[in-house]
Amino acid sequence: MHDLIKMPFLVRDDCTDNWTWNKRDKSHEVRLYGRQGFTAHFHPNWSNGTAGVRGTRILNYGKHYWEIKISQRIFGTSMMFGIGTQRARLHVDAFVNMLGEDGQSWGLSHKGLLWHNGKWRQYTKPFKENEATTVGLLFDWNQGTLTYFKDGLSLGVAFTGLNKIEDDLYPIVCSTAAKTEMSLGLRKRSYFNLQDRCRAVILSKLRGENELDNLPLPNRVKYFLKDAMVH
Repeated sequence: MHDLIKMPFLVRDDCTDNWTWNKRDKSHEVRLYGRQGFTAHFHPNWSNGTAGVRGTRILNYGKHYWEIKISQRIFGTSMMFGIGTQRARLHVDAFVNMLGEDGQSWGLSHKGLLWHNGKWRQYTKPFKENEATTVGLLFDWNQGTLTYFKDGLSLGVAFTGLNKIEDDLYPIVCSTAAKTEMSLGLRKRSYFNLQDRCRAVILSKLRGENELDNLPLPNRVKYFLKDAMVH
């Protein structure tokens, strides 16, 4: 039976994570909009293939949770949410399940199918077309698992053994459907170490980068603090 899990308890002892979609690591058929480019817009004119975008966060440590808010335009061959290495493709001129097409990525399609290494299996019911929804992903590096949530409801562990992957892993989304959108929502992660925890406390007291620039701190410390801000 699926459990409704409150978000603050997904990643215990956590902090807000400020990664976003990577404007330099995406298909030419993806446009980034909104505050800090949180919204990925796929195939702005028409679609003749599959387009994806990678996130800026490397996932190979601790726990990470992030949400993807999908607009009511849910349709087409494949809209997918998952993770992959730097070698996972972000564009192909064909309508395919690009996440999970090979050993470099792992993905869930809006049709309820899990894909990896070119193989699929049924995981959940197909998403209702033309109905907005929120997909959550919980990546646990220590356990090597990726778990999906749909509108706050856990769908169970989807993939295992991910902590055996030696390459860096990143969040990825892709879509074959024209004029579809996916926006980043809540993002949380566990701390790297005590230094990381201290940085999070300092940043929680600041209102922005300008306020940080005015602090009487060495430049090296300022760079360290800014590295955790949205960029």
